[in-house]
Amino acid sequence: MHDVKLLRLGLTPYLEARDIQIKARDKVSQGFSDGILITLQHPPVYTVGRAGGFENVLISIDELEKKAKIYRTERGGNITFHGPGQIVAYPILNLNKWKKDVHLYVYMLEEVIIRLLAVYAIEAGRKDKYRGVWVGDEKICAVGAAISRWITWHGIAFNVTTDLDYFKFINPCGITNYGVTSLEKLGVKDGIGEVLNRMVDKFKEVFEAEIEEITLKDLE
Repeated sequence: MHDVKLLRLGLTPYLEARDIQIKARDKVSQGFSDGILITLQHPPVYTVGRAGGFENVLISIDELEKKAKIYRTERGGNITFHGPGQIVAYPILNLNKWKKDVHLYVYMLEEVIIRLLAVYAIEAGRKDKYRGVWVGDEKICAVGAAISRWITWHGIAFNVTTDLDYFKFINPCGITNYGVTSLEKLGVKDGIGEVLNRMVDKFKEVFEAEIEEITLKDLE
């Protein structure tokens, strides 16, 4: 079993969360643990990945910035939205302890959410050419990973009670022919805390991990 620490945060500004990820990367690279799983929610924010994204904004940039802050980011992928009601999970994992395989890593992240949705009797899966987890033709979880020296950061954004209206102003992840959904839209009424607990359980299964909770002080 792998030694993974769990850092549960509340509503955390995007740039603050980025700094926390960097601290976690340093700790993992120093052998603190095999990985640190950071979970949180963000205030409304649009993030633009390495694949671009401004071409997928459907209103003016000035108008979009009135709705939420916009940040460029190091992760793969295109533009997407993060906000309250969405579980953001940043696994900071040393893939030397698993397998040095980027495609397998992304597959495993998707598998966590697919198994979680099965708990709610929701059939979910993958789509050719598109990362993330899908329920029919609607994406419920975006995946945007970054890897440096085989240590991962960034991760997934899973819609629980997310305000999906924010997605109307962009082509999420550059995709124009499919939509987005959430657990709430699919009729699940569990609170985000309960959903998160179940997600952590599925993470433990997929990544064969023992989980121990830590606090921000442990990253100092």
